[in-house]
Amino acid sequence: MATNQTILGGGITVDLGAITRNWKALDKVSGGALTAAVVKADAYGLGLEAVSRTLYKAGARFFFVATPDEGVALRAALPRAHIFVLDGLVPRTAADYSAHNLMPVLASMGQLTEWLDFCLNRSQAAPAALHFDTGFNRVGFRLKEAELVKREIEQTRFEPQMIMSHFACADQPSHEMTRKQNGLFQGILNLFPDTPASLANSAGLMASKDYHYHMVRPGIAVFGGRAVNGRANPMAPVIRMEVPILQIKEARIGETVGYGALHRLVRNTRLAIIAIGYADGFTRALSGIGGQMGGKVAINGALAPVLGRVSMDMTAVDITDVPGFIQPGDLVEILGSTIGIDDVADASRTISYEVLTSLNGRFPRRYENVPDGISVE
Repeated sequence: MATNQTILGGGITVDLGAITRNWKALDKVSGGALTAAVVKADAYGLGLEAVSRTLYKAGARFFFVATPDEGVALRAALPRAHIFVLDGLVPRTAADYSAHNLMPVLASMGQLTEWLDFCLNRSQAAPAALHFDTGFNRVGFRLKEAELVKREIEQTRFEPQMIMSHFACADQPSHEMTRKQNGLFQGILNLFPDTPASLANSAGLMASKDYHYHMVRPGIAVFGGRAVNGRANPMAPVIRMEVPILQIKEARIGETVGYGALHRLVRNTRLAIIAIGYADGFTRALSGIGGQMGGKVAINGALAPVLGRVSMDMTAVDITDVPGFIQPGDLVEILGSTIGIDDVADASRTISYEVLTSLNGRFPRRYENVPDGISVE
């Protein structure tokens, strides 16, 4: 049976051709470095299988996921890809990683010891990467552990596939933290001079070739999001999202709109009630309350502001000034040529990563500009 949103119309359209162009543009910028693709969180909400196969056809051979379950799903889609698991090694599961040819990004002495023991017991140096914390204070070996890590792996036949770290502030080009982390990373690499290295995310890739090393790891830029603050976003948009109008009504000056009666109309207003709410990833941060500007949607190419609080499944928008004939059932642009993911992120006071990964499965997801030979069923 069709879902409710299929009956109503609208949904999410992902442009696989735009994803291909974005990855190839980043690959060109990366120069001599290998260009991987980060496809964690269901390829940032756009569909792991279709997106990863598209990227593989475009030329990507190295992929990063967050969890081993994501890695297993990606392995089913791409039998020959090289897959790194950023969350590292889940305790007592080394055999599962090996069975699916997944490479954990080891980040602690406990993980390293367990992986080395597994390799010794199997008499096989199963591949993995090493992640060092250069100031982020997320996962990663402490810098003071670097010598110990080196001694531990020298006692075995294990050779890490890659030495990695992750920028904290690369989206802010002038931030001193980025240069500091790069310097600390170079110090780590002095201990592992023959091991490939990777530091740059999307922002680091765009910021400077000094951060490219052997491999770059773009994520959000592949999917059309802004990677560097304060600069024009050069990436092509890859997603279009439309939802239907449920009802149109006339409201009078002085009346209120939405939960809490927090927005009072200052003029006679024509409202459109649209079929999206915070359960769909259209967050309450987009509410237009009182004099506070919230999010906007596009109707007939014109912007219509959100009025009142966004509720779970519905949102009211002001169409008083929108030209043209509008009726229930017409589709409203949430994301597309008029409103990009960065626009929604700015209005929500968040980042485009969160916008993409918050879109849930109530909306049908379709693909366009599908490369030859790619199945999206």
